[in-house]
Amino acid sequence: MKFSSEIFLNNIAQTTPFPYLLTIEKAEGVYVYTPAGERYIDLISGIGVSNIGHRHPVVVKAIKDQLDKHLHVMVYGEFIQATPNLLAHKLSTILPQSLNSTYFVNSGTEANEGALKLAKRYTGRTEIISCRKSYHGSTHGSLSVSGNEVKKGSFRPLLPDVRFIDFNNEEHLSQITDTTACVIMETVQGDAGVRIPSLTYMHAVRKRCNETGALLILDEIQCGMGRTGTLFAFEQFNIVPDILTVAKAFGGGLPIGAFISSKEIMQCLTHNPMLGHITTFGGNPVCCASALATLTVIEDENILASVEEKGKLFETLLVHPKIKEIRRIGLMFAVDFDNEELVNKIVVAAKNEGVICYWFLSHPYSFRIAPPLTISVEQIRESCAAILKAIDISST
Repeated sequence: MKFSSEIFLNNIAQTTPFPYLLTIEKAEGVYVYTPAGERYIDLISGIGVSNIGHRHPVVVKAIKDQLDKHLHVMVYGEFIQATPNLLAHKLSTILPQSLNSTYFVNSGTEANEGALKLAKRYTGRTEIISCRKSYHGSTHGSLSVSGNEVKKGSFRPLLPDVRFIDFNNEEHLSQITDTTACVIMETVQGDAGVRIPSLTYMHAVRKRCNETGALLILDEIQCGMGRTGTLFAFEQFNIVPDILTVAKAFGGGLPIGAFISSKEIMQCLTHNPMLGHITTFGGNPVCCASALATLTVIEDENILASVEEKGKLFETLLVHPKIKEIRRIGLMFAVDFDNEELVNKIVVAAKNEGVICYWFLSHPYSFRIAPPLTISVEQIRESCAAILKAIDISST
């Protein structure tokens, strides 16, 4: 009964008519396992979550240690607790000096919601500029600034005063004016199929925000935590946002997100009104312990040093006439094919070969690869061989 597909389909709310329906009993490293003991290589890290692999022993120990102390004891922002303190301090030491104040929340979309509120409160402005094809989450505010109209149409009206520009198009930056509260963008667009901006574009965005007084929010919920080869993707472009949002891999497998800014900017949420942003479970001590351990693992095991080399190996091995294009930064890939139908067949065939790949919500002609950063060379070779076989099977 505990693994019943009937219960899953009837008693758990469904997101699509066609769920992946792989039954999982346990996970370890880059692998997930079924109750029958079948092993699958997780090439999508639980959609950007397990960057250091499933159940890293350092993370598991940190969680267990915190469980022996206490779980939730108070809503966010009232009690002093060791693990949120240590995590916030750690972030302040690894981020630029202007990103020294962290507000912990429970997810990526909540991080973006908080960032949008913070920008409007600090600037006193209402206009928000986002990018077409972007994805920032599914709650009303985050959905309002996401660029996929198909996903938004059934839920209007959404936030007013939101404008959209083309990502990586410098000509559109003139639409950022002194009436703009903030510009929100993914440092690398994930759901759009791994769209990587140019260095000159990112510098131009930063410059235009400086000129107009608009705050720059960089959403690194998918592309952060080492995915691009640096701990934060904005490091690839030598700029610093006014507000940074993180989640997914930040928690090492547990749910936590954060929006991070300067003490000066963040302080405006404390008055007019007090409790300008509030969350019951933000800064949960167990989740913070897991996140702190994740940062420790990335640093102590020097995980970032091999990300680019591993990414290049994938790119070298994934050569097939049916592949139209591969877009990659670090270990974040979109692999393009002729049509959505072929992509779906390949994803299913790859699963049958023991490899979990997936598609993108907003770019159905691509399938995604974003494995744990800890994946080995041998596991990369095995995965690529399985994908190539899946392409052959799906193309006949």
